[in-house]
Amino acid sequence: MGIERTTSMLSSTMMRSALYAALAGAAALHGSLAGAAPVATTTVQGAARTGAFEIDGSLQPVRQSTVAAQVSGNVVQLAVKAGDRVRAGQLIARIDERDTQAGLARSEAAVTQAAAEERNARLSAERARELRARGFVSQAALDTAETQFKAAQAGVQQAQAARSQAALARGFTAVTAPFDALVLATHVEAGDLATPGRGIATLYAPTPLRAVVQVPASRAAVARAARTVEVRMPSGEWVTPARGNDLPGADPVSQTVEWRLDLPAAATVAAIPGQSVRVRFGGADVPGGSAAAAAPVVPSAAVLRRGELTAVYVVQGERFVLRAVRTGAERPGAQVEVLAGLRPGDRIASDAVRAGLADATPASK
Repeated sequence: MGIERTTSMLSSTMMRSALYAALAGAAALHGSLAGAAPVATTTVQGAARTGAFEIDGSLQPVRQSTVAAQVSGNVVQLAVKAGDRVRAGQLIARIDERDTQAGLARSEAAVTQAAAEERNARLSAERARELRARGFVSQAALDTAETQFKAAQAGVQQAQAARSQAALARGFTAVTAPFDALVLATHVEAGDLATPGRGIATLYAPTPLRAVVQVPASRAAVARAARTVEVRMPSGEWVTPARGNDLPGADPVSQTVEWRLDLPAAATVAAIPGQSVRVRFGGADVPGGSAAAAAPVVPSAAVLRRGELTAVYVVQGERFVLRAVRTGAERPGAQVEVLAGLRPGDRIASDAVRAGLADATPASK
């Protein structure tokens, strides 16, 4: 959980840094254009929530795994590189097998020794039975001989199990693909030391893919009650997921619930993991009554979009401060719903592009 929280915070910081860098470039380019002219502002209004909203997501492979070493040793061969297509069972990497080969040889010798001891104990038990039948040895001597024979049999089974374990360990020196896949990344090079658990390569099946979206916890009930769910693919086509489900819990840092929407294979032929998609939840009855029905709505021109990032310029004193937001569905009249980042009553720039120019200041009310 700690790792997930740290990753979320780092990811958020990196996103804001990238957005600020992009805006700084735009300001430098247009700084000479009447940048000091006051920029009109608007007060964020609340509107009744609709039973539909849209949110950004990304594509993710349904089957992805990082194959790892199960024995220690130097990597003597790396048989793939990023971008290669592999078949199930195909060699990914080979680890030095001399140590495991020596262990297998020791196990073979132990099996031979145990078999010899078992044969000697069996003969001793047979002689003891014959002598006991003639009355030359006591019952205690016969019991001892039979006990030693059973112990020798157990020793053979133990040695055979150790041999099987050694043979299995030797097989682990060849790291193979678990399914037909593409190589996303390799994590070692020939000559590196492999240790149990260390990743060798990350693989993913190109199909099927799923759309993964982080729904604000405040809208989780609306998403669950949605009658229709659609995903806009990178090609612009809207498709209906074959299956969808939400994880049973919210992220404690971002306060979002992850939804996973499995997509039809035919719709993902030209798509690749990591691409952005738009998810639309529609047709739901808004729960919670009027107390939960107020949603901040802003002009579309007030929203600054840079790739996957969206933000607005909020008035603070005599200057604008950039604030990241999460947008929802488009509203009539060039309006857009804001799911997170703003509250009704906040004052923002009506034109995000002008507000990003050098020396831009808010116009007086």
